[in-house]
Amino acid sequence: MSESLHPDCPQEAVPVKVNRVFDSCSDKDCLTGVVVRLEGCELPPHSTFVKTKCVSIRDVCISVEPVPFNRGFYSIDLTYTFDVDLLVSEHACEPGMPLHGTATAAKTCILYGSESATKTFSSSGACTGHTNHCCNIVNLPVASVQVVDPVVLEAKIGRGHCKCAAGESEMPHRSVILTLGLFSIVELSRPVTVLVPTYPYTVPTKACCANSDSPCQVFSRLQFPAEEFSPTPLEATGNQEGCGCDGS
Repeated sequence: MSESLHPDCPQEAVPVKVNRVFDSCSDKDCLTGVVVRLEGCELPPHSTFVKTKCVSIRDVCISVEPVPFNRGFYSIDLTYTFDVDLLVSEHACEPGMPLHGTATAAKTCILYGSESATKTFSSSGACTGHTNHCCNIVNLPVASVQVVDPVVLEAKIGRGHCKCAAGESEMPHRSVILTLGLFSIVELSRPVTVLVPTYPYTVPTKACCANSDSPCQVFSRLQFPAEEFSPTPLEATGNQEGCGCDGS
């Protein structure tokens, strides 16, 4: 076998179309004052306690605009929409009444996305590059956001504006107000053509097999989870600076 066909040596460089990430950022946001818009708009009149069952991200609306007088940089406006499931009650020991609502929160970041005045057409009918008028072509980069469901840091009953089908009320009503912790990664990318080395294709050496053991045989090979029966003392967690949520 010749040296060029050695599996550890590249054969040639081939052009590949990829989305190159020009800039990215990671954020750890604490979103305060997030008002929950409940179905039916108002809380039960005697409710004083609220708990969150689940808060999940339904959608993220992303808008990309060039930053004036700073070529190559773009402002990314993000609007998060959350689905919120709550339990409200009059007293702390009572079973809560389930309620459902939605909430929104917005943030903005600025990233570098390079510049391109080209228009790209493909056989699929897609076209990238927007023409504002005949002498101004803006080919925007593509923004993407990776995000996990938020951590509920606080849920309380307060005063907030309620947005119902008839529109947003002028006077604040009793509402559920959340404080959320959110982790996210935002990226700006463009399609580019790059050269990459190629290697000979190798056949996988792992054989395809199905486990024919009985459930009891599989269970017998599991180790006994001794750690589950041994509660961890505080000094073993490494958190000895404080005994409360506020670090005091």
